Amino acid sequence: MAIDQFFVAGINYKKTDAHIRGQFAVGPDQYAILLQKASLYGLQEVFVLSTCNRTEIYGLADNAAVLIELLCSVTTGSAAVFTEGCYIRQGHEAINHIFAVGAGLDSQILGDYEIVGQMKQAVKFAKERNCIGAFMERLFNTVLQASKTIKNETALSGGTISVSFAAIQFLKSRLIDHSSQQILLLGTGKIGRNTCKNLIDYLGIKDIVLINRTPEKAVELANEMGLKAAPYESLEQQVQDVSVIIVATNASSPVITHQQLINSTPKILIDLSIPHNIEPAAGTLAHITLANVDDLSKINDETLLKRKAEVPKALTIIETHKAEFEEWLSLRSHVPVLKAVKQKLQDMHSCKIFRSAHQQLYSTPIDKAAIQKVVNNVALKMRYQHQPGCHYIEAINDFMTSSTN
Repeated sequence: MAIDQFFVAGINYKKTDAHIRGQFAVGPDQYAILLQKASLYGLQEVFVLSTCNRTEIYGLADNAAVLIELLCSVTTGSAAVFTEGCYIRQGHEAINHIFAVGAGLDSQILGDYEIVGQMKQAVKFAKERNCIGAFMERLFNTVLQASKTIKNETALSGGTISVSFAAIQFLKSRLIDHSSQQILLLGTGKIGRNTCKNLIDYLGIKDIVLINRTPEKAVELANEMGLKAAPYESLEQQVQDVSVIIVATNASSPVITHQQLINSTPKILIDLSIPHNIEPAAGTLAHITLANVDDLSKINDETLLKRKAEVPKALTIIETHKAEFEEWLSLRSHVPVLKAVKQKLQDMHSCKIFRSAHQQLYSTPIDKAAIQKVVNNVALKMRYQHQPGCHYIEAINDFMTSSTN
């Protein structure tokens, strides 16, 4: 396999806003369909990374266009819109990109370590559906190792910066009395849970109502943190009762609308979802303050400055792991030659002319250990030398020499 067959095509926060990214968000059901269709597009190794800040498709292909076509076959957005705002990386540039993403260097919030966990789930999902082969598995495992090393040996992910924490900073700058606020938190997944914990730990707010489409999850988190849970059917009333609404759901369309808020009291709304789960038009109302993930990403502090200082260390670690992967890939390209050498040595034992000229080699059955030793020696030489025409001759000579000693 040539490294130039490895592509990544994607959109992210750098060139597209949350509305556009929402058109290409890929949920579990869409992802499963995409992987089922992959073979119809001639793709054997492919996976998709879809988060609030990016949607990227990685794969081994003849060109990036086929990856884009497959991705857009399961999204609401078209290939034309995707292509207009996308970036395409090929070969070594694609390798550099996946390492940067896995390390959090390409995240909207620098050093966001959650991205590697999301990538891990995406690869696992694809592997379970037979869409991850030797190349992708080795590449991702090396990316994972680099990410862990960066996490352990640098402060790139040090301090507390995340979308959920940025939401807390946003509220802190706009609320005079934090503890007296009534908050509705809609969605109790990972982001919702983290946001809930931050509200308690950093703002001291305990008057929080949790709502989730699966009510058991809301009740479980409420019991764990000493909060209140409400059924999803009460959402309309809860929206009217509270002063702050935080939405961290994964719905395909808004769950809080402009119409619901026209006659409400003043409120602060935070939308942590992609696509938007709070109708953007709600932010046009004079008594409503609305922030989405793009707004929150602009919040900066000393922690971010400290993280930037760690980038050179992270890049050095990436170079080391990238070199390991490329060495593995180079050795993998030698496998056909090594197999051919091994087969040639074994075939020599069935050649009557060769046997009659070298009878001393055949007093005992074929020496498999001797053949493997010669093949290993060839592999070692191929690792540091580039003389493919000499491998057969050297192997035969080595085998004959070792057999007569």
